[in-house]
Amino acid sequence: MSPSKNLQAAPANTLPLDAQMPENTETATFCMGCFWSPDARFGCLPGVVRTRVGYTGGTKLNPTYYSLGDHIETVQVDYDPNQLSYAELLDIFWLNHDPTRPSVKRQYMSAAFYHSDEQKQLLEETKKRESEKQNSEIYTEIAPIQQFYLAEDYHQKYRLRGDRDLMQEFEGVYTDAQFINSTVAARTNGYLSGYGQLSSLQKEIKEFGFSDTARQKLQKIVASRG
Repeated sequence: MSPSKNLQAAPANTLPLDAQMPENTETATFCMGCFWSPDARFGCLPGVVRTRVGYTGGTKLNPTYYSLGDHIETVQVDYDPNQLSYAELLDIFWLNHDPTRPSVKRQYMSAAFYHSDEQKQLLEETKKRESEKQNSEIYTEIAPIQQFYLAEDYHQKYRLRGDRDLMQEFEGVYTDAQFINSTVAARTNGYLSGYGQLSSLQKEIKEFGFSDTARQKLQKIVASRG
């Protein structure tokens, strides 16, 4: 299931930021343990267009969370290469999980799946760099992307789904697929999860198209973290 097949046109009353899609995007696919945190960590990064979590790296057809087979929990990131480079994404990938420890379960292992020869080269170069830097074997699997299966809706933008007030800004406006592919949803999920600075949020929050109540709530949550 390729990312492009999962995209749906935004509704007529789309939130402003979601109407500002770049002409070209590229995709990165990472496995860093449980996929909720990586989804949020990448979500509010400048240049990220959309995120989604799912399963890949295995052979089982149509895996589900409770019947995963040999797949790995995965986050996919669509990004604007004019604002954000794959090398910058790799810096975040290596820094935010421990690739020096083999995973007890394949479901949570460290892996990166490349979409181009350039990504493959950068992955191999940075894996070698990390091994030298940490003076340790790196257990990260590097392989070409094959089949990617979307995880169940309740896994998508997990922290945001748990906030009833902010979810109301999306309900009745977006379908589930449109919500998953929303830049605003990715951004909001990231800020709610403790990633992203208040100063960054203040610069872009008007483009979220939220009500005054929702806008104030999100800013208050982020500000409370100092």
